[in-house]
Amino acid sequence: MTRNILVTGGGTGIGRAIAEHFAAQGDAVVVTGRRAEPLQEMAAQNDKVRAVVCDHTDPAALTRLLAELPGSIDVLVNNAGGNTDFDADAATDLASYARGFRANLDANLVGAALTTRALKDRLSADGTVVQIGSIAADQGSGSYGAAKAGLASWNLSLAVELGARGITANVVSAGYIADTEFFRDHLSEERRSTLISATATGRAGTPEDIVGAVAFLASPAARHLTGQVLNVNGGAHMTR
Repeated sequence: MTRNILVTGGGTGIGRAIAEHFAAQGDAVVVTGRRAEPLQEMAAQNDKVRAVVCDHTDPAALTRLLAELPGSIDVLVNNAGGNTDFDADAATDLASYARGFRANLDANLVGAALTTRALKDRLSADGTVVQIGSIAADQGSGSYGAAKAGLASWNLSLAVELGARGITANVVSAGYIADTEFFRDHLSEERRSTLISATATGRAGTPEDIVGAVAFLASPAARHLTGQVLNVNGGAHMTR
């Protein structure tokens, strides 16, 4: 059965890999993001994918997005976000620090919350919501880590809210994932080596590692799994 999938931030990196996976399964996929070019490029390469430009931190943009979506959504992947500190100058005063802190909260927490709220009545019974989190929530990384920690905490109440309809809500917490735009050009070879050496597997993660976790959470095998954080980091952060 064809499912309707929405992947936010789906034009590049992890989001694109997730969207391509569901499209390959025959699902109808909508990818969104703020940049039209990568979205359109992806959609042009796959007839199962449709692209819609949307800033998920903007309630008005989300309201417009609803008109572009099908009447029901089976899988929502809140992937849009990233460390906005990489795109901003260093804070020089309290006002600029406040702007930078709020930017990360908006991009990584508020956007996911607004998107899920906007789509709440369209989520199919027995559907799936997946938040793409980060190891930074447990290891710290300024306002970005705080935002991802907040995302995991907010997801707990979301799981309770949606559970009565059989909808699951979980977080896939990613460690260092290579071959994405996350670090822009700020990742030195020394830092990359440090991130890899922190893993038990001795390698960087790939977008496909995250795809596998998301695919599982959206599968029939995961219908009784909700309110959880699934860590995908090669053992760089372990739990018991």
